Amino acid sequence: QPESEVFEITDFTTASEWERFISKVEEVLNDWKLIGISSGKPLEKGVYTTGAWEEKSDEISFADFKFSITHHYLVQEPGDKDGKEEPVEDALPMPMQDLLCMNNDFPPRAHCLVRWYGLREFVVIAPAANNDAVLSESKCNLLLSSVSIALGNTGCQVPLFVQIHHKWRRLYVGECQGPGVRTDFEMVHLRKVPNQYIHLSGLLDVFKTKIGCPLTPLPPVSMAIRLTYVLQDWQQYFWPQQPPDIDALVGGEVGGLEFGKLPFGACEDPISELHLATTWPHLTEGIIVDNDVYSDLDPLQAPQWSVRVRKADNPQCLLGDFLTEFFKLCRRKESTDEILGRSAFEEEGKEVADITHALSKLTEPAPVPIHKLSVTNMVHSAKKKIRKHRGVDESPLNNEVLNTILLFLFPDAADKLIEGYESRASTSAGNNPPPENEDYTLFSQFKSAPSDSLTYKLALCLCMINFYHGGVKGVAHLWQEFVLEMRYRWENNYLIPGLANGPPDLRCCLLHQKLQMLNCCIERKKARDEGKRGSVSDRSPGGTGDTGKGADHSGDNPDKEKEVGKSWDSWSDSEEEFFECLSDTEDLKGNGQENGKKGGAKEGNREPGNLKPEGRLHPHGKLTLLHPGEPLYIPITQEPAPMTEDLLEEQSEVLAKLGTSAEGAHLRARMQSACLLSDMESFKAANPGCCLEDFVRWYSPRDYIEEEVIDEKGNVVIKGELSARMKIPSNMWVEAWETAKPVPARRQKRLFDDTREAEKVLHYLAVQKPADLARHLLPCIIHAAVLKVKEEELLEDIASVKKIIKQIVSHSSKVLRFPNPEDKKLEEIIAQIMSVEAIIARARSLKAKFGVEKCENEEEKEDLQRFVNCLLEQPEVSVIGAGQGPAGSIIHKLFVSAQRASAVPPLDEELRRAGSPEERRLNTGAASDFPPPTGREVILRTTVPRPAPYSKALPQRMYSVLTREDFRLAGAFSADTTFF
Repeated sequence: QPESEVFEITDFTTASEWERFISKVEEVLNDWKLIGISSGKPLEKGVYTTGAWEEKSDEISFADFKFSITHHYLVQEPGDKDGKEEPVEDALPMPMQDLLCMNNDFPPRAHCLVRWYGLREFVVIAPAANNDAVLSESKCNLLLSSVSIALGNTGCQVPLFVQIHHKWRRLYVGECQGPGVRTDFEMVHLRKVPNQYIHLSGLLDVFKTKIGCPLTPLPPVSMAIRLTYVLQDWQQYFWPQQPPDIDALVGGEVGGLEFGKLPFGACEDPISELHLATTWPHLTEGIIVDNDVYSDLDPLQAPQWSVRVRKADNPQCLLGDFLTEFFKLCRRKESTDEILGRSAFEEEGKEVADITHALSKLTEPAPVPIHKLSVTNMVHSAKKKIRKHRGVDESPLNNEVLNTILLFLFPDAADKLIEGYESRASTSAGNNPPPENEDYTLFSQFKSAPSDSLTYKLALCLCMINFYHGGVKGVAHLWQEFVLEMRYRWENNYLIPGLANGPPDLRCCLLHQKLQMLNCCIERKKARDEGKRGSVSDRSPGGTGDTGKGADHSGDNPDKEKEVGKSWDSWSDSEEEFFECLSDTEDLKGNGQENGKKGGAKEGNREPGNLKPEGRLHPHGKLTLLHPGEPLYIPITQEPAPMTEDLLEEQSEVLAKLGTSAEGAHLRARMQSACLLSDMESFKAANPGCCLEDFVRWYSPRDYIEEEVIDEKGNVVIKGELSARMKIPSNMWVEAWETAKPVPARRQKRLFDDTREAEKVLHYLAVQKPADLARHLLPCIIHAAVLKVKEEELLEDIASVKKIIKQIVSHSSKVLRFPNPEDKKLEEIIAQIMSVEAIIARARSLKAKFGVEKCENEEEKEDLQRFVNCLLEQPEVSVIGAGQGPAGSIIHKLFVSAQRASAVPPLDEELRRAGSPEERRLNTGAASDFPPPTGREVILRTTVPRPAPYSKALPQRMYSVLTREDFRLAGAFSADTTFF
């Protein structure tokens, strides 16, 4: 059985986990093409802030411990590489040259390693999981040696760092290799600062000891120092904006807030701190003394000042709060009845009459006579009804607020003396701003409503009530009152103010269309009722509304468009009403046939001139009928039925469901030609003896083709005929013409049943829940918010805000144009508006603090304005003229007044621990204008041979930062690996 024996061979050539890890690091460096000589031009000033930083990441693992490896680099323009084919033979690697570069010493925004070491590119290996950490010294050394081997094997000159200890400590160690040189990056991080490192002299000692330079006169050390002072206490500036006073709201304008306006601005100071950094960018050792007894570092004498502001996180802003609260309404589920208890809509009997008039409650009943009504009675009984349901004081809106809102929404209620009222109603649409104004036309992009319309005002009132007067209950209450007012107006023939005349405008939101539809119904009903009374007044209730017919149906005939407007008045003979009761068939049998017979008889027996046709409007230019040669009259026609978008959708669905069969197509054609048939009947009644060609010449002139021909006698005559589409056998027009009887418009069946449509609209309004209402009106609120933000921005003129507003407008118009936009997208729009509000509030806060408005000198004022704008948009702004310039002197004053306010300096424990000499030293002389610095940063640099006197002279650098919480030293020490 020798076969069954198994030989176990241990292969010592297989790679260990450690070797695999190293080869993975090398592989990544190769993939990222970081091998070979790093070249680049010296860095310009400030490029670390203005340039773009990018990073690439990958995952590698050591056994089962995952690391992420990331390459951070400043994007530089290519092209210079080709110029320098021949790199200088023993040039130092780029990162080592960057250690000494002084152009980017304290970048305001950058990776911490960029700030500490001034590098333009580096690679970091860190534990992949946030809670993982490399804690033991042996593991740290293992990682460092891996890095060292990988750099040696690949010849990569980019510094490679390893993150050790917990992530929050931001501790890195690393290495950079070049031909015959190596730089070690080391770090010290302490909670408690050793006393000797608080000042410059102590730090210089550490630096020199660490370099351990063998040369006796040590080459000079160059220094850059930055002290940062924080101002938190804005003594003389209380935040200028008080929240609006709610009680006084009803009285009109308070705290910039009134009905129909949105509030604006922050309720707390949106700027929390000002950080002043005073910098000495280039000092040589020995020029300046800074030790535990005395310091030359006086911030007022610093050659460079720069400022950054710390913004409050999400300051509470009024407009933002209004929008978010209103948006929350969209998520409520309850109906109006559930919110208010059993509703007023369900009243029975006589009480209904009372409550429907509830909305004509006016502030002082006495001087407002209303036709046939006693206001006091009506209001009284309405209140009783409402109380009966809600308990005495449960009415969410008090009467004063409610009346103010209703008068704001329905200004015509104040002068409902009927004569004054009507002229008002017809002009209510006349005060629109010019349509070319882009802010005014915003409603069509947002599908909201014009900014002077009732819908828009209603949205603003609901928004305010939701915020200040009882939230969703208040909204339900106002809506209920609004619906009652709509019904009252419908029943009493009062037009609704604040809506453009004419058919529903499909560019607006559905609610606005519904209200316009109701107005159309009221207009028709009113015209009919007036017709019945026979009191044809000289004001045309049609107004612009009736031109819709012409515009829709008259083909290219301008005359018809102009003149159809007169239609309603001209046939208000008494007793003439639409015949509602007849069905189609009876209509044809009875009155239609008689008409036909009469017409026929008349034509046969009498001269056409003696005949009295019905329903004529006026002659149509010089056109005559083809056969009798009589003048062609334009008939009075019925208006086509106005439609809202949901009705149009329903209609198109019905038509689509009829299918493609011949019968379906025929039925569809009949449904679509109802209006055409009505117009043909009116035309026949107005023009006895006419033929289809006559009708076409008026209704669709393009379908009547005239050409010149020469007759037998050689004269040129004009001969006309119908177009090809009209000649198709049994087409819709011919069929309709054959079935049409000469019936004038007033005796036809109504195309538009205003009673039914009005009841449909009123029902639709009554069943809207507050959430539906909020969804309908949200576009109006966003529209109003955008206008408000635009108006506020005009006062401040901030370029970045202009850009964001444009983005908001284009984003909103994409989102709001479709029905039921997603909540997430709406939230994004609201967030964008809130961010703009915060920026404007910050601009105002800074303007107030820097006294921009109070500045007398124009030039200085401009400088300050520019300075404030930069503060908003840039991470850090340098102060022109440092402590002596206009902005500098204001900042100095701010610090002085803050210092005076805290004249008894608090015994800060941290600083006492850190040694009170610091405080003593800094509070002597002029420096007492400023508090002790919150942060001290020092960069020390020099070039010395290391480790031996005959080694190559190499860059050495140490950065130190001291704040109240911690102390950090980050050193980069280079050594010669050839001569040591």
